[in-house]
Amino acid sequence: MAARSGRRRAIRGWLGKACTVIAAAVLVSSVGAAAAPAAPIHAPVLRAPAGGYEELWVPSSMGPIKIQVQWAARGGGAALYVLDGLRAPNDHSQWTSDTDALRQFANDNVTLVFPVGGRSSFYTDWYRSSSTNRQPITYKWETFLTRELPDFLAGYGVSRTNKAIVGASMGGNAALVLAAHHRDQFRFAGSFSGFVNPTFPMWNQAMRAAMWDEGQFNVDDMWGPAGDPAWSRNDATAQAERLRGLPMYVSSGNGMPGPPDLPYGAVNTVNAMALEAMTMTAAQIFRDRVAALGIGARIEIGNGTHTWPYWRQGLANARPMILDALGAH
Repeated sequence: MAARSGRRRAIRGWLGKACTVIAAAVLVSSVGAAAAPAAPIHAPVLRAPAGGYEELWVPSSMGPIKIQVQWAARGGGAALYVLDGLRAPNDHSQWTSDTDALRQFANDNVTLVFPVGGRSSFYTDWYRSSSTNRQPITYKWETFLTRELPDFLAGYGVSRTNKAIVGASMGGNAALVLAAHHRDQFRFAGSFSGFVNPTFPMWNQAMRAAMWDEGQFNVDDMWGPAGDPAWSRNDATAQAERLRGLPMYVSSGNGMPGPPDLPYGAVNTVNAMALEAMTMTAAQIFRDRVAALGIGARIEIGNGTHTWPYWRQGLANARPMILDALGAH
């Protein structure tokens, strides 16, 4: 869960059964060279420098949604969707500013797609607009990511079916859930420090506190009260059977800080430690569930906290699996 606020800050968030809000965010200045939007063509071409991106606006039921795109190095149709965290900025993806994701895939034959915005959305279709912050639109992120965005990118030669999807924190569970319900579209799914078991007791209240802290959003308008079927539908662990046969990478830290945490300061590191202890529990629950079902997945739990340097490394670890699944070397 991350957002913009001047220079680099570490994650703020929530913890505990009391659902006390712990502040959360990691921030660095924006990087990348964005070109002006271009009209769709029939095949992708490299429009931005290697390691850079182009910005496009995609029509949707929520209004125009910005995406940042690094085109496949050799004009291939494969795509990787990369999802942000809870505090997703409305002007850029933090993957393009806080990690080297662009550089990692600069020479690969896969188009990287970074949706912009969607803070506190969990990248899902909400029942209705949030009633506690006068939200003018109803979030429909599943519709956007699985219908409107693929249709738009098809005009640029990007495949609707040869895609991978990954995400950090809020985006981690969403990546697995979207792949579970749209197996015809995604050939790989990955989660980095994702809360992949939101139906775990009391976690709905933790989400309520976090979403209120980030924009005064109402979780009941998203999936209804605890026990509503939408909670189970949007729980990667509950939907594990639908992921059978899909290459997956799930990573989490154990809350123990390391050298990547040094720039963030003691207070922020403590908050990030607490958040990552929660994602570790979720990753362990998911690991046990898929093991019981006999479903293959690469699941790694090591030292680390809820911060971008660890998610950058998670993406680097997943990269060979992504390229293999997409045939995009």
